[in-house]
Amino acid sequence: MSVARPRLSAFPKCYLEEISNDGGRTVFDWIEEAKQLDADGLEMYEGFLPGWPDGVPDDASLDRVRDAIAEAGFLMPMLCCSPDFTQPDPDDRRRAVERQRCMIRATRRLAGADFEDGGRPVCRVLSGQRRPEVGREQGLDWVTECIEACLPTARAEGVTLGLENHYKDGFWRHPEFAQKADVFLDLLDRVPEREYFGVQFDPSNALVAGDDPVDLLERVAERVVSMHASDRYLVPGASLEDLRQADGTLGYSPDLKHGVTGQGLNDYDALFTRLAAVGYAGWISIEDGMNGLGEMAESLAFLRRMVAKHWGG
Repeated sequence: MSVARPRLSAFPKCYLEEISNDGGRTVFDWIEEAKQLDADGLEMYEGFLPGWPDGVPDDASLDRVRDAIAEAGFLMPMLCCSPDFTQPDPDDRRRAVERQRCMIRATRRLAGADFEDGGRPVCRVLSGQRRPEVGREQGLDWVTECIEACLPTARAEGVTLGLENHYKDGFWRHPEFAQKADVFLDLLDRVPEREYFGVQFDPSNALVAGDDPVDLLERVAERVVSMHASDRYLVPGASLEDLRQADGTLGYSPDLKHGVTGQGLNDYDALFTRLAAVGYAGWISIEDGMNGLGEMAESLAFLRRMVAKHWGG
């Protein structure tokens, strides 16, 4: 009897601003370029879609992206969205909820009706920005209320919401409200939904938060619904303690570089041992390419070997 095991997808962090800001490269250029990668799927970002940042994409535009992904031989397992649920103005929060609902519908449309073989598609959800004027309890109340408001749409569309232990959306002013593990875990506990809500786990973001990735995974493994698998390494002479800020986080220091997955600070043997132990069979996405697609290809090859090692085959 074969064991269900994770599939691999790719996300072009290297092209994030170029595609999102109409910098001469389109999402269709990325899809074409991705054909050279050994991936099963292509993860999308809301900024890659028409209408961003203020509007939402129409169905015809979504269908063109979906068809291009399918024609290139990929599935679309996750749409990365960055809702800001810590805005003090309740009308702004309501608008953020409505936009996230639209992105949940977009996730289903991009994944297509035949995605069931790839599991349930994931729409990433974040907490919002860590605004200095928003206290912890107030922020947790707001974010919980907003996520709960999105769940009926997720259930109706057959889409899972994945809460990421994130650092900071590239277009935000402040880092993630729930960046640190203690706040992230408190927020996760406040949303008991298990079928249509879970964790989008990123070990590198745990490092940036000043937390231990393996320890965090131990605490959330049974709720993981998707995973990013990038890696970070320190420049010669630097140490994590040197980079630690007053709040314990590291930030995106120039001394903490992107690199080939498996060659940096993350212990992927330990991470995958834990995921395999709980029967994880969702998607693992390589989020990188900062030093060229050659490194992304190396990362995917590493992940293929690791999946075979820990899940068999």
